[in-house]
Parts: sequence; structure tokens; C-alpha cells
Amino acid sequence: MASQRHRPDHLVVVDNGTEPGVAEALATTLAGTGLPHTLLPSETNLGGAGGYAYGILAARALGADWVWLADDDGRPGSPWTLGRLLTCAADHALDVVSPLVVDEEDPGRLAFPLRRGLTWVRRREQLGTDVLVPDVANLFNGALFSAHALDVVGVPDPRLFVRGDEVEIHRRLRRSRLRFGTCSPATYLHPAGHDDWAPLAGGRLTVLVPRDLTRRERTFRNLGYLTAQPGLRWRRWPDEARYAWYFLLQRHDAQGWRQWRRLSRQGRREDFGPPPRAPHRRPATAA
Repeated sequence: MASQRHRPDHLVVVDNGTEPGVAEALATTLAGTGLPHTLLPSETNLGGAGGYAYGILAARALGADWVWLADDDGRPGSPWTLGRLLTCAADHALDVVSPLVVDEEDPGRLAFPLRRGLTWVRRREQLGTDVLVPDVANLFNGALFSAHALDVVGVPDPRLFVRGDEVEIHRRLRRSRLRFGTCSPATYLHPAGHDDWAPLAGGRLTVLVPRDLTRRERTFRNLGYLTAQPGLRWRRWPDEARYAWYFLLQRHDAQGWRQWRRLSRQGRREDFGPPPRAPHRRPATAA
């Protein structure tokens, strides 16, 4: 962040879980930069959404007009990323603007595919020469939020601390009628997130099935919660069909399908207690 041509005015770092050595590493990284910063330790691991909420509220308390969100496994793709985001926001009257999040090992490929209409975009060249991709944004990897936008949509829901927090903020953005989009000349490097997405129909459709059991449980529960919220209720039955297709027809895994249905119902009831940990049988044939 300190190497940006348009430097942030203040850096807020959330030490989520109070890892040893964070303060020393931060001091070493910023030594000689003169960048003002605030370290926010948290003895409790608040999860991704809780950490963002903690940092956003601190930035707003400091009087920030814009808040630039970043996680610990990504970084700006160039020294001009922040400047390009600010220019794009001014030129297109945006309240929230996201950089193009690209695979750190192959910057020509998107780290997370973008949906354009009924198709998925996975390569940068598929976007053509458009500077702005309207109404599409990857919100927690280098996205820039105006103070007005944060006042309108609020902070991420800490209960959705594994998957779904970004989708829920996206839901709020759409219902608020704020202007947002992705600025394609601004890039942000991030590890590719393709492994947790399983293809259906030759890749024309996908389902989110994290490999890690705990992440999978939280994901299925959170997706159930999301499909019970205004603006996303239409997704419930397409999700029911896609996951039935994936588990029953593609994986031949009735136990996995029952687990998905149980956790999805738990989310729709807003039951955020510990999810059941029924054993999940892995079929012999991989998807």
C-alpha cells in the first residue's frame, strides 16, 4: 500500500486473532515510509467478515472519506491501482469500485470468474476494451468504498465469517441503488479461487463446494441464509436444482446431498449455532 503512487492517507491493520510478531512485521514493512497507521489487535478471531467490519468502523471513526479494503493474501497489481480506482469512481460517479482481481500466477486469468449476462468471463481479454464493468464487483479484494456507501449498506455480517459475506454486501448494494462496478485497468493480484467451484454442464453452471469440511459446512449454511433474504430469494430453487444435480447425478453422493439440504435449512432458519458434523463420504470418482 505504501508503494502506491496515490498513497492512502492512513493504514488500518486488523490483527485478527492476535498472531505473534504482527506488530514487529508491520513496523519493519512500513519503516521509512512515513505512512500513518493503526494496528487493531483482536484476541478473538472475528473471521473475515468480522475483521473487515472492525477495520471499516475504525477507518470511519478516523474520518475516512474512502475505505480501500484488502485481505492478507492479495496485493495491488501495480503502483497505480488506487489512483485508477479513484479516477474511475470520479469519471463514472461510482460509490463503490473494484479492481480486476487476477490470478497472481497468471495475470491474464481472473482469480474469480465474473458473470456477464448468462456467461462467465475467466480471461482478461474476454472483457474487451471496456474500462468499466457496471454492476459487477469483487468487494473484499481491493475494492474502494465511499463513506456514503458504507453509511448506506453498513459493514459485513460477522456471522457469515467463511463464505457469503461478500454476496450479502453485494445484495445490499443492489437494493440500495448505489452505483458500483469493476474498473478493468486497475488490477489486484490474488491466489486463484477456482478449486472450490465444481463445474456442471461442461462449465456453463457451477456449484460452490469447498474441499475443507468446516468451510463446506459454513458455506452451505450461509448460502441457505442468503436465499432467505430479500433480493436473493429467487436463488433458492435454482440452488436446490444445481446441488441436487451435483450430488445425486454427478457425484452419486446421497449423503452429501442430505448434508447440503440440512445445512441450507439451518441457514434459512438463521440458526448460526455450531453446524452438525455428520461424516461426509467421498465417492471414488472425483468431479
